Amino acid sequence: MTLDEKLQNLPTDPGCYIHKDTRGTVIYIGKAKNLRNRVRQYFQSSRSMDAKTQEMVSRINDLEYIVTDTEVEALILESNLIKQHKPRVNVMLKDDKAYPHLKLTVNEDFPRIFKTRKVEKDGAAYFGPYLPSSLADRTVKLINREFQMRTCTDEVYEVYRRAGRPCMEYQIKRCLGPCQKDLCNPRQYKETVNDVRLLLEGKHRELAVDLESRMHAAAEETRFEQAAKYRDLLKTVRALSEHQKMMAQTDQDLDVFGYYREAGQLALQLFTMREGASSVAASFTGKMSRWIISIRASFSEKCSNSITPSEITSLSKYITG
Repeated sequence: MTLDEKLQNLPTDPGCYIHKDTRGTVIYIGKAKNLRNRVRQYFQSSRSMDAKTQEMVSRINDLEYIVTDTEVEALILESNLIKQHKPRVNVMLKDDKAYPHLKLTVNEDFPRIFKTRKVEKDGAAYFGPYLPSSLADRTVKLINREFQMRTCTDEVYEVYRRAGRPCMEYQIKRCLGPCQKDLCNPRQYKETVNDVRLLLEGKHRELAVDLESRMHAAAEETRFEQAAKYRDLLKTVRALSEHQKMMAQTDQDLDVFGYYREAGQLALQLFTMREGASSVAASFTGKMSRWIISIRASFSEKCSNSITPSEITSLSKYITG
């Protein structure tokens, strides 16, 4: 299918679009609420485009698109695809990607978590993007309430550490009190940080199993207050897990093959799911008569270094005889 034909047949659904040059190299990845309207804008009047965008459009020779259920899913997929392909134009046009993220300061002795729109290579762990921004705020509030991580700045932390007493946040059970060694030691706080990281990475099942184990151990050692805390955390994690939209009812890594066949032509795409992040590993379009040889060569080359998944799934739609 030619580029013009693809432009004519673009869907109106949300999703991601991938621009390629004459060599098939990915030069730009974007997301859209309406794929048809957004992608066609590139090929209309160029008067409103800046010089960099005009140069990018002049190099477009082909495009691919991936339909998603919502704009939020498109945003997350766009982020994963950009990390995978690292398109040159996306790197040059870092102007509209300041979406809210959560920053976990794992590079500090007693990490904090907060919302930020700036992702840096500073040793911290970043999670996101979050859309709408209020979702990031609610997530931070939930984590601070349930896991009681410190919210103070380093300067305020030092003031209370030297004073030999915790702040009001500890008194109202909103902080573990890491500023006082007799209240919370580094090992205890590190355990909490690891729990928060599992939660943000979407590893709810792993976190739930760990919390349940700690709850039973604390109960057997008659540390009933600690056991009750683990019980409450476990309820929160399970509730979050139930409301999370999952691609499949499993925590395993997946390879998903999707294909479409019509009039002797075949389109095949491989999506990978690794620790909750989805990306496109390989794709093929062409005549059925040569699909076996081409697919074997292309997919073997692109996937030979991949982690072997626990499950492989095939998805098809409108299959013809």
